[in-house]
Amino acid sequence: MTAQSAAIEVTDLHKSFGDHRVLAGLDLHVPAGTVFALLGANGAGKTTAVRILSTLLPFDSGSVTVAGHPLPGSARAVRRAISVTGQFAAVDKLLTGRENLTLIGDLNHLGRQASRRRAADLLERFDLVGAADHRAGTYSGGMARRLDIAMSLVADPAVLFLDEPTTGLDPRSRREMWTVVRELVRGGVTVFLTTQYLDEADELADRIAVLDHGRVVAEGTARELESLVPGGHLELHFVTADDLRRAADALPDSAVDADALALTVPTDGSIASLRALLGRVDDGLTVDRVSLHTPNLDDVFFALTGSRRTDETAATTTTKAVAR
Repeated sequence: MTAQSAAIEVTDLHKSFGDHRVLAGLDLHVPAGTVFALLGANGAGKTTAVRILSTLLPFDSGSVTVAGHPLPGSARAVRRAISVTGQFAAVDKLLTGRENLTLIGDLNHLGRQASRRRAADLLERFDLVGAADHRAGTYSGGMARRLDIAMSLVADPAVLFLDEPTTGLDPRSRREMWTVVRELVRGGVTVFLTTQYLDEADELADRIAVLDHGRVVAEGTARELESLVPGGHLELHFVTADDLRRAADALPDSAVDADALALTVPTDGSIASLRALLGRVDDGLTVDRVSLHTPNLDDVFFALTGSRRTDETAATTTTKAVAR
């Protein structure tokens, strides 16, 4: 599988639980050696998609290929090519970090010596050497998460599914996890990331798909998605009410906040737009400060999905869903 080939191909994927539709025509193309983020609120179908792609859940209809192997026919071959890290660290707290890793090596039939070598390599790679022989139950949340991902890499997978990997972690641990993900991709691993953290998708993903009501409502790079949403504006704060009034007269399409002595003017953020806008304001006015707001992933997310939320955790009986 080359860097240009697809690690994951999904076409018109459907999944329902009873009368409740979760995935309603999911189409995905994930190039090998990249980070692909599936972005959505709780209940958006992210975990359902991961469970299907990782062979843990059957689907109703559609076409799915993972690591070059079609599902459901080649499920065993897919399992040999992937690893999955769920929302909560799945480590044995009674075992040491080293023992957790060697156990996974034994389960993958690496052999005793190979399992120990692989464990030692991963302990060093994930900065766990100092805690290698301590019980995993004594690890911090960030350490346990690093160990969890290290365990997923024992069998050297081509595709790694990370289902909301930083849920519950403090900001420092989240950033440590981001570093780990970047290193994995540099090593050639394809990472399929689900997250509800917009900054995480912005920071890590080569491409992002936004889910809503069973469909992908937008897909692209972070910058491409941000360009879909209008709403950029320039905010001018003045020293006196007279300056504010004069500026408002010059910019009739602006919104005035008299209490804050502020003027908000729509703009696309381009140099030409800003130059033309500011050129209409009298040079004699005293401006206290200027701030420019352009749409970010927060704006994209809320513009495309609104405030609707569902409960995917009840999917096996009452799923009300989202996703494409």
